[in-house]
Amino acid sequence: MGDRLKGKVAVVTGSGRGIGRGIALLMASEGAKVVVNDLGAAVTGAGASQSPAEEVVSEIKKMGGEAVANFESVATVEGGESIIKTAVDKFGRLDILVNNAGILRDRMIFNMAPEEWDAVLKVHLYGTFNCTRPASIVMRQQRWGRIISMTSTSGVVGNSGQANYGAAKMGIVGFTFVCARDLGKYGITCNAVAPSAGTRMTLSDEVMAARQIRAQRGLTAAAPAPQAPREAAAASRGPADPEDVAPLVCYLATEQASGVNGRIFFASGGNISLYSNPEPIRSLYKIGRWTLDELMTLAPRSLTQGLVNPAPAQPAGEEKK
Repeated sequence: MGDRLKGKVAVVTGSGRGIGRGIALLMASEGAKVVVNDLGAAVTGAGASQSPAEEVVSEIKKMGGEAVANFESVATVEGGESIIKTAVDKFGRLDILVNNAGILRDRMIFNMAPEEWDAVLKVHLYGTFNCTRPASIVMRQQRWGRIISMTSTSGVVGNSGQANYGAAKMGIVGFTFVCARDLGKYGITCNAVAPSAGTRMTLSDEVMAARQIRAQRGLTAAAPAPQAPREAAAASRGPADPEDVAPLVCYLATEQASGVNGRIFFASGGNISLYSNPEPIRSLYKIGRWTLDELMTLAPRSLTQGLVNPAPAQPAGEEKK
């Protein structure tokens, strides 16, 4: 047992399995008291079970830590408030919130049902708000807090067939930027991590089949982050372990990371990267308004020169529907 989070109380949503479980276990091993939240649903969000959260709580207690299970859904305002209330009622405070709960309902945009759009945004984007809002009230009173939310390369870079998931995850990026500014003066930092690991969400039969179809169509996402030769070699051996993400998240939760605020990171295996925040890379400037004729002439030579279409149009009859 370490002590870098000694005396801190953490809530980790979706921590009954995968990446969340790894985060909860490492935080507990560093002295944090942990609320292990997990609805126990399937990857699609269907069903519920108390076993995943209870099993992680049992693991934490066996290694000498303190933890309590919570089975609420982050998708509702009441669920988010109950999760945070569990921390305060059980341990008297809340120092760390990790917004990790998630589901998938992958579908090409032209086939996506409104219900599939809503379900994913409710868990990821609304869920992040539903937990962060009550947590921020507690942390603001304490004038100390750490909020780490899981985003994804599906939002930051893009991934075919995940319009709902990508929109929610990019929404979390914007949410993180704003919360960092709103809460920083109270000693609260807000950061996001885009993880890549082999979990139930990324290795399910449905996801693997969809990934194979995308690869056949040439619709795979761009590389999520630069890879050193050693990390690239490791990636070729298969998905990274879910536990590989936990050390970065725990670091962001420490006192030492007090100056890290409003930043987006990537974590997969031994590869940890800091994303640049969006900023202009090329500009055209004139006094007054540009005309369409001017842009038709100048834009291809400067503003849009060299841009690569991630999904070029295919000749009629050759595209696969």
